[in-house]
Amino acid sequence: MNQLSTPWDQQAFPVHPAVSFEFFPPSTEQLQQKLWQALSRLAPLSPRFVSVTYGAAGATRERTHETVVAIERRLGLRPAAHLTCVGASRAEIETVARRYWQAGIHHLVALRGDPPQGQGRFTPHTDGYGSAAELVAGLKRLADFEISVAAHPETHPDAVSPKADLENLKRKQEAGASRAITQFFFEPQVFLRFRDAAARAGVSMPLVPGILPVTNFQQVLKFAAGCGASVPASLARHFDGLDQDPETRTLVAAHLAGELCRQLQSEGVHEFHFYTLNRAALTRAICHLLGIRASDRFDAQAASSGNQADLG
Repeated sequence: MNQLSTPWDQQAFPVHPAVSFEFFPPSTEQLQQKLWQALSRLAPLSPRFVSVTYGAAGATRERTHETVVAIERRLGLRPAAHLTCVGASRAEIETVARRYWQAGIHHLVALRGDPPQGQGRFTPHTDGYGSAAELVAGLKRLADFEISVAAHPETHPDAVSPKADLENLKRKQEAGASRAITQFFFEPQVFLRFRDAAARAGVSMPLVPGILPVTNFQQVLKFAAGCGASVPASLARHFDGLDQDPETRTLVAAHLAGELCRQLQSEGVHEFHFYTLNRAALTRAICHLLGIRASDRFDAQAASSGNQADLG
């Protein structure tokens, strides 16, 4: 019998990758329940950490804090709270950081942050931090936080050049960052070229690929336009005609994201950060393709927690 080789042959990748997941804080009771259900579905995969975003100008600051604390308390996961420089003084940011430290949350994702919609380019608060590197340094002076930062394989839209963007990333490392999580991308060469360029620039901290499974192609185009990520024509072809066929779209999305991860694994990448958009099914399917299986210790806990809507 002629055997077909598949990209999911785990003998080729005996070490299962480490994963982490990103969520955003809910704004309504219905979205809160949806978030908790997603967390409960993904918790059994034993992620290295789960991060919770922070709205422009601190718009979701309190909800982020409540969600992060609840994740640790109810599921026993390691949460990472996003903090940005936007719309807050240094004293305000340090107050938020102290609350996290006192609550036992010692991992932060430090970002410059995007200005509120319609405001144009980023403008630092009069008494605030002017960059992510400054924010990292300030947080490390406050306490020995584990700090993740952002990296941009296709260059940050505000950077004057790719070289300047890499120099900025190195400043974050020198300020005390532990790892950099990349903006999403859709072709492995984008990450691999960036990894090589970062190494030449003196960036030695781990670079974790950020993976965005495509659930809504038009939405992805909007995301990409906002952050400068390229969308290959092949991706558009794969999703052409699937707007009204969510079942097929999900299967295609899982295959494409899984294949992207597989190709990166073949180049020595063994950690991935998934932008879940608070949806569990697609991310869980991709992790399954990568050989990641649910931990038995989470089964009963996740089943009971999934029925709880209150994250406060």
